[in-house]
Amino acid sequence: MSTSVTVPWAEALGAALPPLVVQAERVAATVMQGVHGRRRPGQGDAFWQFRPYTPGDAAARVDWRQSAKSDRLFVRETEWEAAQTVAVWCQGGAGMDWRSHKDLPAKRVRAELLLLALAALLFRGGERVRLFGLPRAFSGRGALNALAQNLPRQAEHADDGRIPRHARVVLFSDFLAPLDQTRNRVAALASRSIRGHLVQVLDPAEETLPFTGRVRFEGPGNAEHALVPRVEGVRALYEERLARHRDGLQALAAASGWSFATHRTDQPPEAALLALHRRLAPG
Repeated sequence: MSTSVTVPWAEALGAALPPLVVQAERVAATVMQGVHGRRRPGQGDAFWQFRPYTPGDAAARVDWRQSAKSDRLFVRETEWEAAQTVAVWCQGGAGMDWRSHKDLPAKRVRAELLLLALAALLFRGGERVRLFGLPRAFSGRGALNALAQNLPRQAEHADDGRIPRHARVVLFSDFLAPLDQTRNRVAALASRSIRGHLVQVLDPAEETLPFTGRVRFEGPGNAEHALVPRVEGVRALYEERLARHRDGLQALAAASGWSFATHRTDQPPEAALLALHRRLAPG
C-alpha cells in the first residue's frame, strides 16, 4: 500500500523487546505461580494428584481404591516427567515488514515479540524452544537472548522434517497466502502427529481498509500493484473476502486438530500471550 512504512526489523525488535519480555515474565509469574516447570499432568510414573472422573477419561485411569472411599470416581494423575519442546516459526519477507502508521509496529516486529515473549513463558516453565530450521533447542531462563539472536537463521518456510513426532508447534504469520499453501504445510506437520497453533498477526488497516478516495496498493517486492479510484466502494467486498479467508484458516486448522487465533498490531500482546500459553499447557 502506498501509505506503508517499512522499518529494519532487527532495529525495531531491539527497541521493543525489553518491555515486552518484562511483561511476559509478569504474566508467567501469574500463570505459573506455585507450579514447578515439570510438575503438571501428563505421561509419567510419579504420582501427582487424584481428580474427579470426567466423561471421556479411559476406564483404565480410574483409581478404584481411592474411588471406593467415596461415592465418586477418581482418576490418578501422574507428573509430566520430561520437559517438552515447542517448535516456533515466524514468517519473514517484505509483506511482514508492512505497517499502516508510524506509531504501529510492523507485523514481523510484533510477531517476533510474541514469539520471544512466549518463549520466555515456556523457559520459565522448564520447557525447551526450538526454531524451525535449527538443529537444537534452547532452554533455561538465560536462553532468550540466544533465541533472539538466532531468529534470522530460522527456516524460510514452516517446513522442517526434523521436528519430532508428537511435538507441539506455533506458527506466527499474517497467513494471507493462498489457503492451499497453508493447508498443505499444516497437513504435512499434522501427518506426523504434531499438534500446532496458528497465530495470525495483522495490521488493523488490513482488517478495516480505512482508506478513502484514490489509493494505489502495492504488493511486496516486485509484486503487481493496483490503482483503486474509490476505495470505499470496495470496502464491503474486501471485508467479506477477508472473513471468508479467515474462516478457511479456522477450518483447515480444526481439520488437523490445531487451533487458530488472530492478533492485531494495535492490540496489547498480553492477552494473546496468556491465551496461547494456556493452549500449550498439557492436558
